[in-house]
Amino acid sequence: MLIALDRVSHVYPGRAEPVVRDLTVRLDESRIGVIGANGSGKSTFARMLNGLVVPSRGNVTVDGLDTGRQGREVRKRVGFCFTDPDSQIVMPTVAEDVAFGLRRRGLSKAEVADRVGAALAAYGLDQWADHAAHLLSGGQKQLLALASILVTEPGLLVMDEPTTLLDLRNTRMVADLVAGLPQQVVLVTHHLDLLTDFDRVLVFDQARLVHDGPPVEAVKHYRELMA
Repeated sequence: MLIALDRVSHVYPGRAEPVVRDLTVRLDESRIGVIGANGSGKSTFARMLNGLVVPSRGNVTVDGLDTGRQGREVRKRVGFCFTDPDSQIVMPTVAEDVAFGLRRRGLSKAEVADRVGAALAAYGLDQWADHAAHLLSGGQKQLLALASILVTEPGLLVMDEPTTLLDLRNTRMVADLVAGLPQQVVLVTHHLDLLTDFDRVLVFDQARLVHDGPPVEAVKHYRELMA
């Protein structure tokens, strides 16, 4: 899936300076990492990829669809995973939350049940189907957030610091899960070791894309910036 940003800038209301400035980039690799200091623009960049943020200037297209004019169609193709899974758990129980993403998909009740059951089994949540979603552990909540997105079968998964609130064991679990996904993945992270096997890493600094290359080179550039 081709992600294209053409001369993109964005200024949030009430702020004078852009949080992303003059960004032009084409991305079609399977695994794309995004790193940078807090406030560098990387999370705004991530949110532009499924229309959560529409740029103040320029155009963002995903799979040929403009995120500003065709946001609904874009979001059918692009799943988004937030830092805090509680922010995207919307239904009382685990199974209901996974099923929520399948509403308005034209599926029968039996088809929904089959897809929900398969998703819960795939992410080790089947025994928690009727459990209160917000009472799961941190790692289980992140798995639920992923299951609720991936059950809709997006072509692209955008993840904005999904391991920030997790301990080392759960961070590794999520990383291993992501490594095995068939979807194209854009991962924003401060955990630099997660990017070792990625195809390409973007480095943001002060609202600009300042480096774009293989993981080893990008992480080296980022460390030098932070020094």
